[in-house]
Amino acid sequence: MDYSSTYRLAQDIRDSEEYRTYHELKESVMADETTAALIKEYRKLQMTIQMSVMGGAQASAEDTQRFSGITTLLFSKPEVSNFLLAEMRLQQALADIFKIVTEAADVDMTIPGLEG
Repeated sequence: MDYSSTYRLAQDIRDSEEYRTYHELKESVMADETTAALIKEYRKLQMTIQMSVMGGAQASAEDTQRFSGITTLLFSKPEVSNFLLAEMRLQQALADIFKIVTEAADVDMTIPGLEG
């Protein structure tokens, strides 16, 4: 298999507005140690809650409440809010690319129990 188109895709991703915006904001936002720690905790709680839901369980009230509080705090800061939204846009673009590639390969990446 020739991977030259893959390298072009990687460069297209690095040249995309989503990527550039995310990385510009990331550098600035993550320079603050407190904000970086809160974002790390936000992501950890987000993953914990998502895994609970995917497993058919309900996330603990403590995790949900802590996640809600950290989310409110982070999104109250415009630069952090812009960063997290930019991250979501980049993740969505990458998910779209992954979907296109897996469909082209005729590979079913559906998670059992989460089919639409």
